Amino acid sequence: MSARDIALEAYREALPALTASVAGGLFAGVVLSGMRAELQDVAGLLVLIPALLATRGNVYGSLGARLATGLHQGLVEPHVFNGDRRLQSAVVAAMANGILASLFAASVAFFVLDGLSRPVAPLGTLLAIALVAGLLSGIALSGVVVTVVFAGYRRGHNPDTLVGPVVTTTGDVFGLAFLLLAVRTVLALGGG
Repeated sequence: MSARDIALEAYREALPALTASVAGGLFAGVVLSGMRAELQDVAGLLVLIPALLATRGNVYGSLGARLATGLHQGLVEPHVFNGDRRLQSAVVAAMANGILASLFAASVAFFVLDGLSRPVAPLGTLLAIALVAGLLSGIALSGVVVTVVFAGYRRGHNPDTLVGPVVTTTGDVFGLAFLLLAVRTVLALGGG
């Protein structure tokens, strides 16, 4: 294969995922624009959103890359079954990292805003929101990443070209949707 053929194949594989990424990004923007009341109710939430979304992309992009590498090396089978300890370990590690990074981001946002004498919700509220959003989006993103990587690999696609756009899209969509759900849940339970 020539370099041109390889490039065309990569674009052909990635184009549907990139198209879905654009549509997902627009949908995430619509969700964010619908969060005006929540952004007013939870001071500092707007500062936290980019950090939480970036965390999702970084953590679950790494999960996808780890799985793709395992598939290419023959260390992971492209099927989900209960006995695959490597797959279980990778998913558990990604979810733990995602939740811990979310809690860290919430803590840093609180202390920075408080240090700058800016309005900020109580630390407990931000931590609860980050925990709920991190857990829910972690479950969803783990499922999506594993499914897309394995299904793409079984169909002959390079999972490395699929992981980036899929994680970006699902991270933004699920991240904002579950963030909205987390804010509403925490506020309904008396946080704020």
